[in-house]
Amino acid sequence: MTIPRPVIIAAASTGGVLLFLLLSLAFIPDRALEQAVARTLTADGFTFKAVAFGKAFPLGLQGKRLEIGTDAGPILVLDRAAIRLKILPLLTGRVTVALDGRIGAGTINGTITVAPQKKLELTIRDLSLGAVPFFATVAGTQAKGIARVSTTIQGVGSGAKGTMQLQVRGAELNGIKIGETPLPDAAYREVQGMLRVGGGRASLESFTLQGDGLYVRLKGDMPISAPLNASPLNLTLELMPKPEFLERQKFVFLLLVKYLISPGHYQIPIRGTLAKPLLQ
Repeated sequence: MTIPRPVIIAAASTGGVLLFLLLSLAFIPDRALEQAVARTLTADGFTFKAVAFGKAFPLGLQGKRLEIGTDAGPILVLDRAAIRLKILPLLTGRVTVALDGRIGAGTINGTITVAPQKKLELTIRDLSLGAVPFFATVAGTQAKGIARVSTTIQGVGSGAKGTMQLQVRGAELNGIKIGETPLPDAAYREVQGMLRVGGGRASLESFTLQGDGLYVRLKGDMPISAPLNASPLNLTLELMPKPEFLERQKFVFLLLVKYLISPGHYQIPIRGTLAKPLLQ
């Protein structure tokens, strides 16, 4: 059987590119790779450090105890993570990397296509909210619950479009503060949310928390700008407590009385930035 010439050319070209990448990566010290990642995140306003970081076979990067944060503290800690170049898509002209990681018992799996068109597909399963320091760092919150996240986004920056969906089982949020203002502690049977990206903005199409005595809805948007943690917020938090729930936490609701728009309905504007939200 004669192998078609285009197939031979494609295979030879792919082999040449892989050999070049292998040789190039082999001579780059692990420390230099870690510093390059740190510089990239610093440009977006984040900090980065790792217990271990280096090359992954055949073409990729991997690390242990990876911490991404802001000046206020850590917002994400991965026990391990790796990205690897996928070989077969190169034959069709696509440059795609596979990524996987773990946060406690939670798993992270997905792909990032960087050429010819940029696309992110990511799924997070069985993620314990208590293992995510974002809640404590940004809102001073003790969070519990098991989350699942599904994300598909095409493009980058102002040209990005796609969705992110969130589901949480057995959620508990305690000690929440926005600025210096406390919000009620509560347990929620069901948490669901969808974030839509498009037109240079990220919009909360729906984000609801259903508890036994409290219903919460969050809506609004923010621009997608660099650095991301400095993006200004335009959000509204609605609290709808039942009378018995309000009575149990009446001190908190007294502090929120100026946001009462009708009996049992509080509407709270949230401004500030993603890294430092504030009540208006």
